[in-house]
Amino acid sequence: MSIDHWPASERPRERLYWSGPDALADAELLALQLGSGRRGKSAVDVAREMLAAYGSLGEVAAREVLELARLPGVGRAKAARLAAAFELTRRLRARPPGARVVLSGPAEVYAAFGPLMDGLKREVFRVALLDAQNGLLRDVVVSEGTLSASLVHPREVFKPAILESAASVILLHNHPSGDPSPSREDVRLTRQLVECSRLLEVPVHDHVIVGRGRWVSLAERGMI
Repeated sequence: MSIDHWPASERPRERLYWSGPDALADAELLALQLGSGRRGKSAVDVAREMLAAYGSLGEVAAREVLELARLPGVGRAKAARLAAAFELTRRLRARPPGARVVLSGPAEVYAAFGPLMDGLKREVFRVALLDAQNGLLRDVVVSEGTLSASLVHPREVFKPAILESAASVILLHNHPSGDPSPSREDVRLTRQLVECSRLLEVPVHDHVIVGRGRWVSLAERGMI
C-alpha cells in the first residue's frame, strides 16, 4: 500500500513533523529521501531492502551514487538525493557551523577530515590550504582514484595553494581498505611533493592517511 494511504499517525513525514526526526527508524528516514517506492513496494519497503542488502545505514551512506542508482526502486534522481543528504551530513560532522578550523597537528586534521573520508570506497586525495596561523582556508579534492591508487600531479596540488596565497598545506588521502599504513607509493609521492613545495616555498606540514577509525601522520613518522 502506498504511504499516502497509511493512517496519518503512521506516515513518516507526519511523524517527523509532530514528533521530530529522532522518532523515526533508519528505514523511515531513508524513505523520506526516496520520496516514493516502486510498483508493489512503498518507499519504506525500498528503504528496508537497501538496509538489508548493505547491513547498516553507514554502509548505505558509503556507496557510490552510481551503485545506489542501480538498486530497484531508486534510480538516478533518488540516488542523487541520497548522496547529497549523506554528503551534507559528513560536512556538518567535519565542520561545525561558524567554527574556525585550526589544524595544528594530525589529531586535528583527522577530526576535521575523518568524517569526510573514513569509509569511502575509493581513494580520494585532498590538500588542505592553511593560513599563517594554521587556520583552514579551504580544502580541495585533487584526485579521486580506484580502490588502490590515486593519480596525483604536483601541479594540481600546489596550484590552489598559490591561487589562495596559502602559507602552507597539509596533504590527505584515505585507504579504502581501512588500514592507514603508508605504502611505498605513498612515501614516494610524499617525498616528491615535499621537494616541489620547497621550490615553491609553500611548506607541506604533513601527509595524513585516513583509515577506518584510524590515521597515520607521515610527519610523525619522520617522512617529512
